[in-house]
Amino acid sequence: MMNINDNIPEILKNFKNVAIVGVSDKPFRSSYGIANFLMSAGFRIIPVNPGLDLVLGEKCYPSLLEVTIPVEIVNIFRRPEYVVELVDQAIQIKAKVIWMQTGVINKKAAEKAVNAGLFVVMDRCIKVEYRKYFL
Repeated sequence: MMNINDNIPEILKNFKNVAIVGVSDKPFRSSYGIANFLMSAGFRIIPVNPGLDLVLGEKCYPSLLEVTIPVEIVNIFRRPEYVVELVDQAIQIKAKVIWMQTGVINKKAAEKAVNAGLFVVMDRCIKVEYRKYFL
């Protein structure tokens, strides 16, 4: 499989609208901390979680398909078995990047995303990668 985890600095430099799928509103959860970090680094976060209304002052959407603003990066905090469906939705909304957080590995979903022309980052933390290249 090619194009997995390639171009991370370019992705982080060029794409600033990040849908955070599976975000929590609990400050001790990593998804919340990473969303907060991304906001402070100048990204626009788009929380996606059907059980929440607001996260970090931003409207929370029940699903990717209901997001009303352009999504560039789909940052996934869900178990690997849910990723194929999220890739399908990301393709439908014309996202540019599938980013599976550390521990989220789904090769079939990654291959599907690459074949549809998306950049794919798998099993990497977006905060760690941003800090590595830009701080």
